[in-house]
Amino acid sequence: MGILIFGLVLFLGVHSVRIFADGWRSATIARIGAMPWKGIYSVASIVGFIVLVWGFRMARADTLVLWSPPVWTRHVAALLMMVSFVLLAAAYVPHNSLKARLHHPMVLGVKTWALAHLMANGVAADVVLFGAFLIWAVLSYRAARQRDRAASTVYPPGNATGTAITVAVGLVAGLVFAFFLHGPLIGVRPFG
Repeated sequence: MGILIFGLVLFLGVHSVRIFADGWRSATIARIGAMPWKGIYSVASIVGFIVLVWGFRMARADTLVLWSPPVWTRHVAALLMMVSFVLLAAAYVPHNSLKARLHHPMVLGVKTWALAHLMANGVAADVVLFGAFLIWAVLSYRAARQRDRAASTVYPPGNATGTAITVAVGLVAGLVFAFFLHGPLIGVRPFG
């Protein structure tokens, strides 16, 4: 479990700089430049992600069950995961109303993903991993909205076509991941 926690601290720590030290981040970028900052950020993120995945795989071998979720939570989690994929798509597909209204759909997608997995899993490693991501997403969204308000950020309105494409891309990606990739990559088949 220690390696998982170290990976979470490293990965989420890097991704929390804008939450807890935005002024320091801006000063550092001004001092060293945007490209070196992005390079350091990327390397630290990748290393953190690798350690996190490695630690999670090791921690899952310890099957300390904290609770046994009822079967219906898996169905709710599957529905929430479709929402999560649509929110992820909304961060990238242009001209969609979801981004215009929600402003930070990727972070909301992470929140939804973490909540879905917390509902459907009661093993200690899952609770640590998904609980940490849920807490991070809540704090990240709050900080991003505060930055938006301080800068009076206005998001361009979306349109029906962009929104329909967003929903379609998110649903297709979610179904492909659930049926074909989750099992081989994660080791758990959500529908099988």
